[in-house]
Amino acid sequence: MGFDWDKDASGIVTITMDMDGQSANTMSEQYNRLMTETVARLEAEEGMTGVVIASAKKTFFAGGDLNGLLAQEVADLEYFTGLEDKKDLLRRIEKLPVPVVACINGAALGGGYEICLAANHRVILDSPGAITGLPEVTLGLLPGAGGVVRLTALLGLEKALPLLMEGKPQSPKKALALGMVDEMVATREDLIPAAKAWIKANPDAAQQPWDKKGFVHPGGDANHPRVRQIIATAPTLLIKKTRGLMPAPERILDVAVNSMRMRFDGALRNESRQFCTLVPSKEAKAQITTMFFGMQAIRGSKFRPAGDPWKANCSAVLGAGMMGAGIAWAHAARGLPVVLKDTAMEGALKGKAYSEALVARQVKQGRMDEAKGASLLGLIKPADTDDFEGADIIVEAVFEDIALKEKVIPETFARLSETGIYGSNTSTLPISILAESCPDPSRFIGIHFFSPVDKMQVVELILGEKTSQDTLRKAYDYVKQIGKLPIVVNDSRGFFTSRVFGTYLNEGMELIRDGMNPVMIERAAWKIGMPVGPLQVQDEVSMVLAERVRETHKALDARLGIEDGFPVKNEGSAAIAPKMVAMGRGGRHYGGGFYDYAPDGSRSLWPGLGQFAERNREISMEEAQDRMLYRQAIETLRCLDEGVLRSEPEANIGSIMAIGFPAHTGGAIQFIRGVGLDAFAARAAELAELCGPRFAVSASALDKLRAAASARAA
Repeated sequence: MGFDWDKDASGIVTITMDMDGQSANTMSEQYNRLMTETVARLEAEEGMTGVVIASAKKTFFAGGDLNGLLAQEVADLEYFTGLEDKKDLLRRIEKLPVPVVACINGAALGGGYEICLAANHRVILDSPGAITGLPEVTLGLLPGAGGVVRLTALLGLEKALPLLMEGKPQSPKKALALGMVDEMVATREDLIPAAKAWIKANPDAAQQPWDKKGFVHPGGDANHPRVRQIIATAPTLLIKKTRGLMPAPERILDVAVNSMRMRFDGALRNESRQFCTLVPSKEAKAQITTMFFGMQAIRGSKFRPAGDPWKANCSAVLGAGMMGAGIAWAHAARGLPVVLKDTAMEGALKGKAYSEALVARQVKQGRMDEAKGASLLGLIKPADTDDFEGADIIVEAVFEDIALKEKVIPETFARLSETGIYGSNTSTLPISILAESCPDPSRFIGIHFFSPVDKMQVVELILGEKTSQDTLRKAYDYVKQIGKLPIVVNDSRGFFTSRVFGTYLNEGMELIRDGMNPVMIERAAWKIGMPVGPLQVQDEVSMVLAERVRETHKALDARLGIEDGFPVKNEGSAAIAPKMVAMGRGGRHYGGGFYDYAPDGSRSLWPGLGQFAERNREISMEEAQDRMLYRQAIETLRCLDEGVLRSEPEANIGSIMAIGFPAHTGGAIQFIRGVGLDAFAARAAELAELCGPRFAVSASALDKLRAAASARAA
């Protein structure tokens, strides 16, 4: 165990990484010791003709020690020196006098792929799990073990930048096509023989291209006209994407471009310096916490009830509108047969046409071949009758009307298989109340998809009072089966996502009431990193739909004999949206709303919004930005405090991927932690003084965050 050494009769040494006590090889202290010993031995070995680097683990190499990075508060000279020492090991591998080949049997991401880049040749297994890439940018970092410099040298700036800036892992076939790897084999057993065969065929291939005299980057060096154009335009495109809120992409661009102007070893040192500026940043801490550890918890089913894996083999979606059509696509795209039912066959066929359009687009873009597209569409069966006997899962996706849902649910529940589950796709209606119409409430759960379903990855699972843990287990597995991320919440009006999202829209309208220029409201949202301004997104959602939902909740209140059961009083929305609808300005779908829409697709803010200004306060850009961020964070905190949300990772992932909370913060709760609990409470108190109790933060809620942090530290 460790780094196993095997030298064959031809002089080729195979190093098999198999680190003790770890399920995966990582750049830990154990790695530092083992790699240091191994490199020294390789340098001293006589009669060696080549080196093969392989792995005994399921993955090739999992990358850096993120726990260590998260705990690193400073990146001083000592840290920089340690980083340089690690990089020097890979540089020494590059300078061995014999060819070196990396055998990629499984995932080689981050530091794992950086090891591969130090080899002269890369052989990969043709397996879905053998993904390669440098995803550090998604963690607020840059590749710190030579990845930026070497990938730019290997592929050239134009090809390397998207891989570095997006950090998307690549499949074996895509990696081969991009030039990230050099050879692909069919079986794991073929890897080492292929590596040795290449070494024997290329005994003089020990020198890296960038170490050869006269080396020119693929596509041209920094003075090449095409490269100069990329360098000139990249910063502007980057700012449009990151709004200057994410330092990692800027550092990556700097390192990549300057690596073309510097000697190779100097470029590696510059990469180390820039990496050290990112390690202690709040953005890196936030993104590592959420986008790695939080995502790992959800994908690893940490919040799933224990029990055997479950898989749906057949399904039905009731309602072929935009949402139902999208859900049917999600099923078929993952090989789950689905009956798409509507009240009339015309509606069901129209719903299937949504998937037909998606398939046609992907075929045209070369992302899907025609045979696969036809197979996918063959899994969607339009229907106007209950032709789905024995379905493992039924998803009711009819209009957001409680009376309609209470009619559909009991009529169709009997079509389930004996072990099947029933889900209601609703954004705000209480699952416990809808479950009263279900013959078996224990098998009933809320399954809230987001639009457009083909692009949105999060699905909110809502537990009713009588939903069983067995049903939750199956629903969790179903969501993962169709390639989505499940977050689990307890029942409440608006649940978590719709409740918090509504506060963002409301704050935009409160700023209008305060007299802020609507252009500046949208600008403030852009500057904090929201995907779309509150006024534009309200137009997309449609105020007509929002008013219908409001009326539905009023009817529900009347049935329950209460005045207002919705947990959030969105007074700004209530003051403006009904008036806009009455004026015929219900949103983009209705011809206009906060914006006017021209025939060419352009838009401009409606000049009539000034009539809704009531208070004529002087609102600074800082106040507007804080109000939009803090309002969402405070409502998320309330959901956590009330038990609607069950965990911080689900709160953070849900806020980013379902609501659009700025990703650089790590999510709504991580944003509070990043600001600091005391500082957050102080600013919230100032906003409450200015704007009212919607910004009030309870001391007990913050105490829970303190207690959770202390428990993790212990």
